[in-house]
Amino acid sequence: MKILKFGGTSVGSVDSIRAVLEIVRKSQDSGEQPVIVLSAMAGITNLLTRLAADAAEGIDFTGGMEEIEARHFSVVKQLMAIKYQNPVFTKLKIYLNELEDLLQGVFNLRELSSQSRDLILSYGERCSTFLVSKIAEQYFPNVLFVDATRLIQTDSHFGSAHVYQALSEQRIWTYVAENPAKLLFVTGFIAANEKGRVTTLGRGGSDYTAALIGSAVGADAIEIWTDVDGMLTADPRIVKKAFSLPVLSYTEAMELSYFGAKVIYPPTMIPAFLKKIPIVIRNTFNPEFSGTMIQYDSGGTIFPIKGISSISEISVINLVGGGMIGRAGFSGRLFTLLAREQINVVLITQSSSEHSITFAVHPTDASRAKALIESEFELELHANKLVQPEIEENLSVLAIVGENMKQTPGISGKLFHSLGRNGINVRAIAQGSSEYNISVIISQSDLSKALNAVHDAFFAQLNKTLHVFNVGTGNIGSTLFRQIREQHGFLLDHNDIEIKIVGIGNSRKMLFNSDGIALGDWKEQLQQSGEQADLASFVSRMKLMNLPNCVFVDNTASEHPIRYYEEIFQSNISVVTCNKIANSGRFNQYKTLKDTARKHGVDFFYETNVGAGLPIVRVLRDLMLSGDRIIRIEAILSGTISYIFNNFVGAASFYDVVKTAQQLGYTEPDPRDDLKGTDFMRKMLILARDAGYALEPENVKLGPILPDACIQATSVDDFYRELQAADDYFNALKTKAQQENKVLRYVGKLEGGQVNIALEMVGNDHPFFALSGSDNIISFTTERYSERPLVVKGPGAGAEVTAAGVFADLVNVGA
Repeated sequence: MKILKFGGTSVGSVDSIRAVLEIVRKSQDSGEQPVIVLSAMAGITNLLTRLAADAAEGIDFTGGMEEIEARHFSVVKQLMAIKYQNPVFTKLKIYLNELEDLLQGVFNLRELSSQSRDLILSYGERCSTFLVSKIAEQYFPNVLFVDATRLIQTDSHFGSAHVYQALSEQRIWTYVAENPAKLLFVTGFIAANEKGRVTTLGRGGSDYTAALIGSAVGADAIEIWTDVDGMLTADPRIVKKAFSLPVLSYTEAMELSYFGAKVIYPPTMIPAFLKKIPIVIRNTFNPEFSGTMIQYDSGGTIFPIKGISSISEISVINLVGGGMIGRAGFSGRLFTLLAREQINVVLITQSSSEHSITFAVHPTDASRAKALIESEFELELHANKLVQPEIEENLSVLAIVGENMKQTPGISGKLFHSLGRNGINVRAIAQGSSEYNISVIISQSDLSKALNAVHDAFFAQLNKTLHVFNVGTGNIGSTLFRQIREQHGFLLDHNDIEIKIVGIGNSRKMLFNSDGIALGDWKEQLQQSGEQADLASFVSRMKLMNLPNCVFVDNTASEHPIRYYEEIFQSNISVVTCNKIANSGRFNQYKTLKDTARKHGVDFFYETNVGAGLPIVRVLRDLMLSGDRIIRIEAILSGTISYIFNNFVGAASFYDVVKTAQQLGYTEPDPRDDLKGTDFMRKMLILARDAGYALEPENVKLGPILPDACIQATSVDDFYRELQAADDYFNALKTKAQQENKVLRYVGKLEGGQVNIALEMVGNDHPFFALSGSDNIISFTTERYSERPLVVKGPGAGAEVTAAGVFADLVNVGA
């Protein structure tokens, strides 16, 4: 099944309606079962909006009504045989009489409610869809006109109603299933609330209707037929070299649409996005052209970006003052104010000194935003802690968009070089945390020149090669090499990334090859051709080779490579490490390494220090970078301890569970190495430091799991004897938890700058209650995630997931 949605221009004239019917015919002839969704005729919705406003002002609306009737009746006369015309005229006349009565009511009352406006606007889609369905009956059997108010239910937010998606999709599915042989022509844009009152779906509403139907019936594709050849690399009215994009991801399409591309409106894609249904943008007037496929993934491309979009008119407000420095929540106060007053902020940038915030709004909102700021921050302005806000006008936004930007170095450099070379001054810059978009604010008079200059600069092939020097060839290092080898083609084809392992070292041998070491037989090469290992020489050779885009990967658990991190950063080489010693030692060492990496503009990635392949460090970093404030972090970051307490239920004894965990390989040879919680403590310490707390290892309060007798046992056998003797102690804990409908968990907690790790009992309202297996779990409670914490859960140990975490860090270097 396929959904065909036709916009206003596609049903706006006799010729375009003929083209629509031909597209429907070809769809059926190719074996497809289409559902057709139609918008109002081009210009009718705007005309209805004007007539409603005129009626509310007491202005005569009869001329507009005559125009609506003339346009629809003209199509009937030209496209329908005379013998079929009268029933169509009659139904259209009924619609138009109802519409006239509504407008007369508005005229008499001099009042136009949102509910009335929605009902008035609905006649655009009703008339056009009924009209085209009746024309189609002459050529297709079993045509059925469908008023979407019978299928799609919404809330009562008239003008832009929220769809009850599950209910609406069930209704749609049932209706389609009950009419399997029918060719359905469905009104776009309109729906109804629970009382049957007509609502509208807002901007892009007909596309939204098509997406809802496609999602409900599990369509193979949703085709949006319009008057352009898909989504283009830039506005063809300004950039003559612009060309159609064959494939976009949902994210890329949303970014391009947000920054000015009007072909599709982002919210309309959500139902399709959730079901991974492709959306195809096609041209009704050039049906042979394949158009643009919008799908779940970005697809392969030779270009570093997908497109360039723009907003031609924008205003910028600058807020400056020392009163912002170090003031937690200042930005939240500012932007909450604007959001509450329905002022859309297009772009935000803040100086690293926290001395100024610059944000862009639409020109119509600029004066109101300035007045609101002056009122909200009146005291700060009078105290000279803030300077009077300034509005800059006659500006535009230019944005480059593409998922490949995340894997390609030099994108921003190329952008600013192309602008600077053409004498275009950048007034402000912003990049989203997703790294799919870089936006700049420039003078409106420079927009045309800028779009053409940037288009010329970017649409040529660009590849990224990482030269990797890896120390540590144990389970994690070996697994990483296998993963890189298996993903080599995919990374090159889909991400324009090539990873070359140019140096391998372990405690015995080291091997170098500037062209890359073949990973199919690296062990044999290292053994046969490698020279005697020396870490200092390894680092010196890495620096001497002076290759671009170098990364030092530490896959050891040794303290020796840590000594060279600072020197490596100073040589402008990034570090990716699963070795947690560097970040869990003295705070001065941690801070020095972070500061040195930042100073030299290189990356220091250590995601696997905390949760192996789980995105924990990155989530924390993104939360803080985006201005969120951490209130509390709770975590279980030991797969061994997680397994033990997840299985210490029912009749099982603590002794039996620990013994089984050791037999399964979950524990160290001496289980006390795990049960003391030392490794857990290191992970919590790293999180606390990344959250901004200058803590030392001794500042972490590490509560015991085991009684003293177990810890002080002189051997592993003695430990197990003491553990068995402590059955009553552990059973009492388990019984108490069961009586309270709780479970035992060994939980690390960061709150108020304090880190505590202790055995706790948690109830079924806690995210850790349902933990199973040996999974790790972490819960972030922040200002944004205050009512429902952000939870990350999954395997937190093992060579595969740890190597995958290192791999993920690696491909993000320089992104």
